[in-house]
Amino acid sequence: MRDANRNSPHNDQRPRRARKRGWLVTVAVLALLLGVGLAGVAAFRFAGSDDVAGPQWRDDNGGTSTEQPGTTPTTKPAQKVISMSATGDIIMGNAPGRLPANGGKGFFDSVKEALAADLVMGNLEEPLTDDTGTGKCGPNSTRCFQFRAPPSYAGHLRDAGFHLLNQANNHGYDFGPAGYRNTQKALEEHGLKHTGAPDQITVVEVEGVKVAVAGFSSYVWSNSLVDIASAKKVIEKAATMADLVVVQVHMGGEGSDKTRVKPGTEMFLGENRGDPIKFSRAMIDAGADLIVGHGPHVLRGMEFYKGRLIAYSLGNFAGGERTLSNNGRLGWGGVLKVELAADGTWAGGEFISTYMNSAGKPTMDDDNRGLGLVQSLTKSDFPSTGAKFDAAGKITAPPAV
Repeated sequence: MRDANRNSPHNDQRPRRARKRGWLVTVAVLALLLGVGLAGVAAFRFAGSDDVAGPQWRDDNGGTSTEQPGTTPTTKPAQKVISMSATGDIIMGNAPGRLPANGGKGFFDSVKEALAADLVMGNLEEPLTDDTGTGKCGPNSTRCFQFRAPPSYAGHLRDAGFHLLNQANNHGYDFGPAGYRNTQKALEEHGLKHTGAPDQITVVEVEGVKVAVAGFSSYVWSNSLVDIASAKKVIEKAATMADLVVVQVHMGGEGSDKTRVKPGTEMFLGENRGDPIKFSRAMIDAGADLIVGHGPHVLRGMEFYKGRLIAYSLGNFAGGERTLSNNGRLGWGGVLKVELAADGTWAGGEFISTYMNSAGKPTMDDDNRGLGLVQSLTKSDFPSTGAKFDAAGKITAPPAV
């Protein structure tokens, strides 16, 4: 039973989901037979699972039961637990002149082991397309950035172990609708899923558990981060389609000074980049089990809300060949790994620090600089609801208050 304290970060008062779950229905029937000369009381077999361990009770007809006559079974079946991993922004290079050596072969080798999970997700911050002739930056534009990598680079994502990529971000449409569709095609040709288009809910099944993933940003080519009422409808629908619901969201201002999470709307270059706290908590109220944030290009703190983890930003994971700055904290990222039961219950997690090397490749960070930053930010921004981290990056929920 969930904590009934309304102020507890573990308290889950969300609407019950219309999900298909196979629960054992147990019925204990005691029939008292009245009459003179009756030899005894008949015991009825417990209608449960055949493989439930326990003592066997024999009825008058030779059948057996795992429950003593007159008792009611109390043990619920164990929930299936799956693992998921997620990263922040991924840019593998910028065609035609800034692509990694050897065609990008082995781009993710350093972090492949850290990524491994039942479901591996990343935020793809560039189209995978040839030049469509519709780049968003004109020849005389300033402070405009557009990225793309060859469609074949979807193979590098597959080889790294990714299963699903988010396109809901400010660079998803850098080469227009054709570039967006080309990216989807490239991912699909390499066996990868994608999410982030308006009304798109991507359902994957891992280890018998269905996971629905939806991507959000402040742009028209994705589910809206700003229109929270509409966003809640997407998540409420997703909750009817799967056991678990994951939100991928590109939110918040950008820059090395944007590590803090505060209540209220964040603006960047005149754009409304959403209210990260309000949005994230509203999505959990609607049925989400995990919020994976990115966008600021820096790491941010993490908190638990109603027993669900919110990672406000996972920072930069891969920056291509001189494409994203790796100066200071802009170069720190990480892999978020979580374990969730099929009903959304937290079962464990960890944060693994990475950094972008001089070539923009994600690299394991033995100094754990990202972990140290996330720990510090979490304590400052979420003193009562913040996630707890040990020295190795293991994540636990805060105690109920």
